[in-house]
Amino acid sequence: MASTDTKQSADAAPDQLAGLEAGLDALETRAAQRAPIGRTLLSKVVPPIVAIAIVLALWQLAYHFEVKEHYLLPSPLEVGRSLQDKWLDGTLLGYVWTSVSRGALGFLVSVAIGTPLGLIVARVKPVRAAIGPILSGLQSLPSVAWVPAAIIWFGLTDATIYAVVLLGAVPSIANGLVAGVDQIPPLYLRAGRVIGATGLRAVRHVLLPAALPGYIAGLKQGWAFSWRSLMAAELIVNAADLGVGLGQLLEQGRELQDMSWVLSAILLILIVGIGIELLVFAPIERRVLRSRGLLTKS
Repeated sequence: MASTDTKQSADAAPDQLAGLEAGLDALETRAAQRAPIGRTLLSKVVPPIVAIAIVLALWQLAYHFEVKEHYLLPSPLEVGRSLQDKWLDGTLLGYVWTSVSRGALGFLVSVAIGTPLGLIVARVKPVRAAIGPILSGLQSLPSVAWVPAAIIWFGLTDATIYAVVLLGAVPSIANGLVAGVDQIPPLYLRAGRVIGATGLRAVRHVLLPAALPGYIAGLKQGWAFSWRSLMAAELIVNAADLGVGLGQLLEQGRELQDMSWVLSAILLILIVGIGIELLVFAPIERRVLRSRGLLTKS
């Protein structure tokens, strides 16, 4: 009798395992299904539109009740006309491209410098003890503080602008990678050594993939610092042969005491910063998180 029960239990075990696997597969399939387009629009598109509408409404109310004189606080419509005039002049895209190209080049060079620096600081204890606090201090230092020194070093040239961008972005990227490496479970590193992943191979196949979420967070912060540093440099560094970026456009509006011009430049700076975040970094971050099972919804 006991042997019969044992045989029945043995026969039932594969069925139970098959049922469990089917249930897990169903859960994974359900999690991987994309949400309907209508629900996606409702959850991702409508809230920003509502927020923008509220800001514009409050702005218009402030203009209507003259919280500040109209020449100090123009209406949204007047700022829109200022943007339209620059668009019709054919100069608007030139201002944007000048700043975006500078910011992108400065950011790429910052990545090339900050990535190996972050790896060295994260893995070499004497270097971390010596440089780690300096990186944290540099990250907290306002970028505009570097502008006077950079002007003295390089004059009114593009080198001054790029120097300020690098000094603002490199510490953020390096610190982000250090934080990502610190969060790697030690088991991953030991497993890598067991299979022969040492030296540069360990960096490529173990350290960087395992530290990727923290590294991407550092890259996002690095871009934010690059963009802020660039605007600080362009505000102060003005020369005829440098071209006109958004920071220089903002400074021109201040010199002319034209608040519509000033607010137009601020709006363009904000739009470019948000656009880069949404079009470049947000998709990369979602892809990495989804590949690790940390993001199940589209």
